[in-house]
Amino acid sequence: MKGLFKSKPRTPVDIVRQTRDLLIYADQSSASLSDSKREEKMAELAKNIRELKSILYGNSESEPVSEACAQLTQEFFRENTLRLLIFCLSQLNLEARKDATQVVANLQRQQVNSRLIASDYLEKNTDLLDTLIAGYENTDMALHYGVMLRECIRHQTVARYVLESPNVKKFFDYIQLPYFDISADAAATFKELLTRHKSTVAEFLSKNYDWLLGDILLDRSNAVVMTRYVSSRDNLRILMNLLRLFAANQNKPPDIVNILVANRSKLLRLFADFKIDKEDEQFEADKAQVVREIAALEPRE
Repeated sequence: MKGLFKSKPRTPVDIVRQTRDLLIYADQSSASLSDSKREEKMAELAKNIRELKSILYGNSESEPVSEACAQLTQEFFRENTLRLLIFCLSQLNLEARKDATQVVANLQRQQVNSRLIASDYLEKNTDLLDTLIAGYENTDMALHYGVMLRECIRHQTVARYVLESPNVKKFFDYIQLPYFDISADAAATFKELLTRHKSTVAEFLSKNYDWLLGDILLDRSNAVVMTRYVSSRDNLRILMNLLRLFAANQNKPPDIVNILVANRSKLLRLFADFKIDKEDEQFEADKAQVVREIAALEPRE
């Protein structure tokens, strides 16, 4: 008889729906409810989020089941569960925040019918990306939002949105924040933005190189970034290689040739006096090639 009254196990869809209801409660909780009732509801929410994580990642006893993960993912993005979770994150305790962060991260990789539906959802809800970026301004939430954001920009459409939005300029401020862990996290996210999707990044750099090199690096407020940039031996080698490409280009436009010729004596004197701390045969060879190319130039009409 006892077995007749056992409660039916909750499905992944059930857990997502109950989580969504609890998130709505957390977002719009009634002042008429007692503190003890609210604590009970928040504890239930934390438990649900932990169960979602267990389904997506598996546990010590079992691996994740693909069908369960697909059902969970589809229900999660069917309505605004992601939005609710992001906006209610600050109301969760630390462990629940960690679990929620892992859930959001994992969902970016889950496929339903061979589609990354998280990408489709974010493409229609780009304001959530603005929220995640602004999260770097909240010292308590920054690292959680940073992890979520890096997982979201795995999607090329999401990365393109961030790069094309005014928010991309904020990273130069976030990288200089006085909190090392947050500034390092922001730097990691910015690096991911500029390295993951090659074609999108190439398009961004092509459109914005004047802004990057002029308005950003030469702005007085970014003096710290510029100083770090010009203190890097690797950055110097990159610039040397770029100059070598300018000089070695067999189809140099006349205005490029004339600029190099007009500054030839200064450039040759600069390279003659220029040394680096350690001997570097490749660097010296590159420098010698640039000197030869510039010395051989003739002005053009």
